[in-house]
Amino acid sequence: MTLIPVQPSWAQIRQQTVQFAKGASSATVKARIKGGQTVDYVVRAKAGQTMTVSLVTSNPSNYFNLLPPGSNDVALFVSSDGSSNRWSGALSADGAYKIRVYLMRNAARRGESANYTLSVGVTGAAAAAAASGGSRASNATARARAGKFDATGQLPCAQAAGQPMAQCNFGVARAGGGTATVSVTLPDGRKRMIFFEDGRAVGTDASQADGNTKLQSSKEADLFILRSGNERFEVVEAVVFGG
Repeated sequence: MTLIPVQPSWAQIRQQTVQFAKGASSATVKARIKGGQTVDYVVRAKAGQTMTVSLVTSNPSNYFNLLPPGSNDVALFVSSDGSSNRWSGALSADGAYKIRVYLMRNAARRGESANYTLSVGVTGAAAAAAASGGSRASNATARARAGKFDATGQLPCAQAAGQPMAQCNFGVARAGGGTATVSVTLPDGRKRMIFFEDGRAVGTDASQADGNTKLQSSKEADLFILRSGNERFEVVEAVVFGG
């Protein structure tokens, strides 16, 4: 569950728009926060593009959350969950994404500070799908992050190279028409989100720290066979479409 407070009691949130130089697809921000100071870096992007975010910091209690358009309380990614301070993934909706940089509550209360470098990149062409489709996908992802599933069960998955497939717990939040987000619990207990749009697997929430995260997808009859880095998954069509 990745619900985050609208405005934590210790936070002093300010917004800053990230501007890319003409012809550039990335930008770097160097800054400092102290105590309860929190910054929402706003980046506009379109469905179908890939966003990459990395945070290099002097303080191990300094993290970031990635919030989708229109959200103040549900995050697509929370780096403090132990994944890493890097994220890369395909975007499912047009709009303004917020990268929320902050110190954890205990560090904020001690008045600690952090000097950090935030790098943000947006690449790829925008999807041709209608905005309503992107909105449906975003809503499905938000529900999956919140644990509001339409169905749960088990599916075959493996996490490491050469590791045999095992039965992994999953939950799916569907938006109809083959658009859904499937949350799989990996063998080590971490969660992996797999995004489907219009009956196609389009990406995962794996970060660059997980290695080669480009999603490879094939289909045999009603079975999706997916690989992202060393991770492998088998998802039956009924998981995505229901029925």
